[in-house]
Amino acid sequence: MDNPCLLSATEAGRLIAARKLSPVAYVQALLDRIAAVDGAVKAYITPLAGPALAAARAAEAEIAAGRWRGPLHGVPFAVKDNYFTAGVRTTAGSRLMLEFVPDRTAQLITRLQAAGAILLGKLNTWEYGTGNGAVYHDLPFPVARNPWDAARFTGGSSTGSEAAVAAGLAPFALGSDTGGSIRLPAAACGLAGLKSTYGRTSRAGVLPNCWSLDVTGALCWTAEDSAVVLGVIAGHDPEDPGSADAPVPDYRAALHGGVAGLTIGVVADVGPGVTPEIAEGIAASARVLEGQGARLVEVALPAPLADYRRAASIINWSESHSIHEADFCERAALMGQALRDKMTSGSLVRAADYLAAQRLRRVLARATDALFGLCDLLLLPGAFRVAPRFEDAAGVLAFTRESAMNVANISGHPAMSVLSGFDAAGMPLNAQIIGRYFDEATVLRAAAALEAATPHRARRPAL
Repeated sequence: MDNPCLLSATEAGRLIAARKLSPVAYVQALLDRIAAVDGAVKAYITPLAGPALAAARAAEAEIAAGRWRGPLHGVPFAVKDNYFTAGVRTTAGSRLMLEFVPDRTAQLITRLQAAGAILLGKLNTWEYGTGNGAVYHDLPFPVARNPWDAARFTGGSSTGSEAAVAAGLAPFALGSDTGGSIRLPAAACGLAGLKSTYGRTSRAGVLPNCWSLDVTGALCWTAEDSAVVLGVIAGHDPEDPGSADAPVPDYRAALHGGVAGLTIGVVADVGPGVTPEIAEGIAASARVLEGQGARLVEVALPAPLADYRRAASIINWSESHSIHEADFCERAALMGQALRDKMTSGSLVRAADYLAAQRLRRVLARATDALFGLCDLLLLPGAFRVAPRFEDAAGVLAFTRESAMNVANISGHPAMSVLSGFDAAGMPLNAQIIGRYFDEATVLRAAAALEAATPHRARRPAL
């Protein structure tokens, strides 16, 4: 292989299982690439070179002895720095937590390590998952850069997670999604970013942002990677009070079912702001799926996007304020402007407003779920434009605020950002696929069908 750092997680896993790729050599190659490239990308906050190499040696010895644990054995990964890691600092991108070293490890990391995966390091993030860090420039760590064009925005808040995967600094990475924070960076950098059904994956050991909206998950290069990782991290966890006790299917096996016979609801109009390039990428994706046997029907969201955004904002502001109220009262001067603004907004939300937002959320969730009486999947925009340049402050704010990501956060349905092509400047375009509750398998099937029928996944950033 020319460069093992550009392997997908599942490609690397197959080579490791066949003993054609050494986990030690693979980890060392990634560490070397981090040293060479991350100065420009700024994905990592805390690389873990020593522990990663030790884990790689242990994995190599286990595999050589015939004790192979599965498709992620010996495969490295990295995590957004809001995931607790015992004995290793967890900063959440905040001055408030620069010295915080937890005594526990997040459940998802534990599950991945039990499957033989190797933790490579902790990744950049907006403060407590709150942004927009690219506009304010007042956080303790430099802003992560888009590997397709370092002058451009990464989306957020899982900024380091997407930058690391797109740049070949980790084959997959964990993030979190409260209002699109897995799917927005995936859209900005052309990744497969899956927000699973609310409750499908544990949040135990992950710093909360908004209890009733937070979802954990992974940013990957391919749908197959997403399926394999989800198969490891999904499942009930009694430590997370929002965790759902639902069966976990074999997502990887389900990938090969294709889309023939599925009915896909194309949401052609989500309101103003969607650029022609994004719209054409979605239309092209719809044609590909139709060519593979899917039936297309045009559907409309049951309410304007503004209703989803309004409900999400009020819920997010107030719940986040309740989580961080003590720090806001005692140490607000250490917070970045974006977090201070959010805390101020949360302090002004009345109980009546919060309850009204939750009631609206219930109405929107039921109405959105009713669409699945008409179709198996929804295809619609995620981000409305390609990643803007940092110098375009209005464009950066609009990239985050003007999207259709909140639909699935409010409704709780699984949703995935997929690569739908490239614009004339070579920047990734995106589409979003939404599925029925706990039917991530069908979402992944459609994403895999798109990847198999298009050449997009073969293209990598030229760093």
